Amino acid sequence: MAEVVVQTERVDDLPLLVKQQQEMGIAEIIDEEVTRHGNRGGLSLGWMTIGWLAYILSESDHRVSYVEAWAKEHLHTLNGVIAGRVAAKDFSDDRLGDALGELSDDHVWGRIEAKLDERVVRVYALPRETVRVDTTTVSVYHDDEESTLIAYGHSKDHRPDLAQLKVLLATLDPLALPVVTRVVAGNRADDGLYLPAIQATQRSLSAKGLLYVGDSKMEALETRAHLAHSGDHYLVPLSQKGDQQDLLAEQVAYVLAAKPDLVSVYTSDGEEEPRELMAQGWETMRTQEAVIADECIEWQERLLLIYSPALAHSGERGLAERLQKAEEKLARLTPAQGRGKRRYDELEPLQEQVTRILNQHRARDFLQVTYHKQVEERHLRGYKDKPPRTQTTVRYQLAVTQNQAAIQTAHRMMGWRLYATNAPPERLSLADAVRTYRGSVPTIERLFSRLKGRPLGLRPVFVHREDHLKGLIRLLSLALCILTLIEFVAQRSLHAEQESLVGLFPGNPTKETNQPTAERLLRAFKGINLSIIDLPDQHIRHVTPLTDLQNRILFLLKFSPTIYADLALLPPIPP
Repeated sequence: MAEVVVQTERVDDLPLLVKQQQEMGIAEIIDEEVTRHGNRGGLSLGWMTIGWLAYILSESDHRVSYVEAWAKEHLHTLNGVIAGRVAAKDFSDDRLGDALGELSDDHVWGRIEAKLDERVVRVYALPRETVRVDTTTVSVYHDDEESTLIAYGHSKDHRPDLAQLKVLLATLDPLALPVVTRVVAGNRADDGLYLPAIQATQRSLSAKGLLYVGDSKMEALETRAHLAHSGDHYLVPLSQKGDQQDLLAEQVAYVLAAKPDLVSVYTSDGEEEPRELMAQGWETMRTQEAVIADECIEWQERLLLIYSPALAHSGERGLAERLQKAEEKLARLTPAQGRGKRRYDELEPLQEQVTRILNQHRARDFLQVTYHKQVEERHLRGYKDKPPRTQTTVRYQLAVTQNQAAIQTAHRMMGWRLYATNAPPERLSLADAVRTYRGSVPTIERLFSRLKGRPLGLRPVFVHREDHLKGLIRLLSLALCILTLIEFVAQRSLHAEQESLVGLFPGNPTKETNQPTAERLLRAFKGINLSIIDLPDQHIRHVTPLTDLQNRILFLLKFSPTIYADLALLPPIPP
């Protein structure tokens, strides 16, 4: 009796992920910009990158050494969705390493990035009025010796014990689509990173009048001058340092004394209830000037003084908690007498401990410490050959009182921040500025969370060569673009139809959402299989029929169900 051979492959979300990348033109753009080596056969770098990104997003794993085995297990599916003959060896460690090396080239990556930005913005008709620029750090367990990329620096991961590298992203708001990715040494200061990234973004988007939003590290006068001179706008909070701290104090003092009419900003512009007060603000104008390329640039800048009740409440609570902790620690320095209690018989060591505690909790301006010297005399009776004598001991005690005047002054300043923008009021009102800045922070933080955690899992990093590490982060920025676009297109389709999607929440199958995440959309395709049956005279393929939910998602993404159905129509893979 002839043998019947049955194979089953998991298809899951692979056809969807590959189709999404085809729409973005990833393979085409990479193959245009990277010269193929004459002795390299197999898949082109562009199509290999598409397959690799599909693995990363489907498996939530960026490890190079696992991709070849995965490709072997999905060979029939990959041959059905990728142009050209696919072999597992197309995804060998060497080939993937070569790809990372190509992506690490700054000039090559700059051209790929610019072409991809231009295509994606055009194909998807994306809004490009606002760009958010921000940085994050990626902690690694690598040795920083002889490394130009990995170094110790201020950690945003709260891991000062680990070396790190720094990643800057410029993203389109409100969808948080990465348009520029920069990878620099972990000890680089943020201030000097923003201007080159902004200039690269301006070249990629080729548009004037955009609004660039960043944190206080983007406040450098040169950066603001460049944006004003080039016809773009900025919105940035001013740091509370030096002259700017004095400027903030002056502005707050004026508003509290003169009581001008403040602009109130609510969570919603409508009249529906309930709506909460987000902020209140007042603005003034000043002239700024800077020298760029030996040319003196002058422009008008609006100063927005914004009061946030939530920020004020948080600041007051934080100050109270800091002072309480500091007072508790100070009290433990000189406790009441008792066995085992430490005694300070010299003032200097006690003062050092007090200073350390006050600095640790930033309480020097708010707590006053006074020291009391206690001299104790004990009369000891004679014993054997020792005559009666008097023993003198010195003990220092401290007393702590709160500086109520300083605390009240701090309370008056809490919740107030200064923002600077050169956008005219008709382009960006004070209320719009508040909503724009607050709205952009969570979106890019979510982007960083995706990059460093699930689903891309950059931490921990499994590559050690610096060029491979830089190339990997750039590869993962492409993965971020894929996730962002899947999410954006699905949500835009739902909003256009004024409908919701049901069935994305396993624990609550009737729950509706009109803002599905890309992760949930992709997870809905788990469980689709390709079965291959080889008979002596017949080759049969069968794909798990799509559910109503899966068909609905493909419709929202404007993809045809045939990207799955066609897998059953393919001929056998030749030996």
